[in-house]
Amino acid sequence: MKPLLNIALLQEDLAWEDPEANHRLAERYFTADSPSTDLVVLPEMFSSGFTRDFSETAPYPSLSWMKTLAAAQSCAVYGSVAVTEDQAAFNRGFWVSPDGSFEQYDKRHLFTYGKEHLTFQPGNTLLRTGLGQWTFRPLICYDLRFPVWSRNVKPYYDVLIYIASWPAVRKEAWKALLKARAIENQCYVIGVNRVGTDGYGLDYSGDSCVIDFKGDLLLDAGDQKGRFDISLSWQDLHDFRRTFPFLEDADEWMFRN
Repeated sequence: MKPLLNIALLQEDLAWEDPEANHRLAERYFTADSPSTDLVVLPEMFSSGFTRDFSETAPYPSLSWMKTLAAAQSCAVYGSVAVTEDQAAFNRGFWVSPDGSFEQYDKRHLFTYGKEHLTFQPGNTLLRTGLGQWTFRPLICYDLRFPVWSRNVKPYYDVLIYIASWPAVRKEAWKALLKARAIENQCYVIGVNRVGTDGYGLDYSGDSCVIDFKGDLLLDAGDQKGRFDISLSWQDLHDFRRTFPFLEDADEWMFRN
């Protein structure tokens, strides 16, 4: 049997600056009758919406909630939270394992057009993490516009993840760039966005999706609220890379901050 990765994407209209409400909102999708999953992917700043005026402090209630969810569902969970640490704020992605351990990624590319840089500090370290035989590169929203940051170099990752608060007015860019990242990196790409209207009056159309290594759309959530499940094949990905070893012809480069 081919090894499969079962993923649950959550696309919702987030409560503004209300972590407890957003935790309850997500919990509705994880009942005794829910399908089992290996990985849950939440939108950017899933606990508060994309706000510049709110952050959590240690021990970070939303991280504690993610640990509880990961343990209860026996799965990994990825989402970002606005946090303050040592008087500096970060848009921080947490990758939480079922045993409660976690890794983190601070958003590298801050959305200056939306004044994100006035509140948060940028990260400068990529995260590569694993789940079974799968490897992942988890990123956040605006990182999508900068392909060097996601470039797939040896040892190659299998799945590239973008969690986002990507406004509806730029939805076509979201769709086009996700597809491009999948093709150029010969990987699965998962994009998870929100729907609804935020506290600044920005509208979001969702369009959470999963794209395969050929650029084919495997899942499209459209503008619907809900949990969206899909299974990915590790074997199909690696068979394709062996048949079409395009990554081996990539330029060598060194990234400098």
